[in-house]
Amino acid sequence: MDVITELTRVLVERRGADPEKSYVSALYAKGLNKILEKVGEEATEVIIAAKDYRKDHRDDQTALVGEVADLWFHSMVMLTHLNIEPKEVLDTLAARFGIGGLEEKANRTK
Repeated sequence: MDVITELTRVLVERRGADPEKSYVSALYAKGLNKILEKVGEEATEVIIAAKDYRKDHRDDQTALVGEVADLWFHSMVMLTHLNIEPKEVLDTLAARFGIGGLEEKANRTK
């Protein structure tokens, strides 16, 4: 089982868990605004880690990768809270293969 599928299963399962015992359940209980706040916070941390990144410093790479993982995680929490399968994002990305970025962007406005 791949990571996205397994994590999605766990996130869906945590909807019914005790918020006192699960970070994800506590986020769900606090509602969409709190989840979006976490997504925004993690996005900001990714930007800062990327800005501070230096190729020759392993700690910088570890920090950046960790922050991106946090952003992806909280984005998945947001999606599952909204009853959207994270796989839909992967399917959308897959559908874009073979289409140039400028062409794909132009097609969105049609």
